[in-house]
Amino acid sequence: MFVDKLKCRTDSELICALYEIVEELELRNPGRRFTPDGHLVGSIGETIAARLYGLTLYTASAETHDARSPCGKEIQIKVTQVGRTSLSSEPEHLLVLYLSKDGSVSEIFNGPGKLAWNAAGKMQKNGQRPISTRKLKILAENIAIADRISIVKS
Repeated sequence: MFVDKLKCRTDSELICALYEIVEELELRNPGRRFTPDGHLVGSIGETIAARLYGLTLYTASAETHDARSPCGKEIQIKVTQVGRTSLSSEPEHLLVLYLSKDGSVSEIFNGPGKLAWNAAGKMQKNGQRPISTRKLKILAENIAIADRISIVKS
């Protein structure tokens, strides 16, 4: 019965429910954080990006790129809920999305990966180069429409 109710919900409704559960767990367990992060947020973002932009996802944890666009571009998808993200290699095309707790998604960066890679910070010990969402938004302002991948489903 519970599973049937979940199947009737949209992805946004399920994400909202997930954050309601997180909030309840944190209320019941003071001093403990139950923040969805890492693979969970990444997978949520990748599936949302695939639907929105018509992308074909590669198998999980593929190196450098997560998907192929309908026009043939190799895409790295990054999803964040904070003011930064990190890159471990230079992608052909980079798509960075912000995932809100209500399940809504907004585009931060959609353009040539080289722009973000060249603007990212120094390589850290973990093999990642950080870049702020603020810097990505500034870079995104100068990306031509022809250099972006298009949304195919809203």
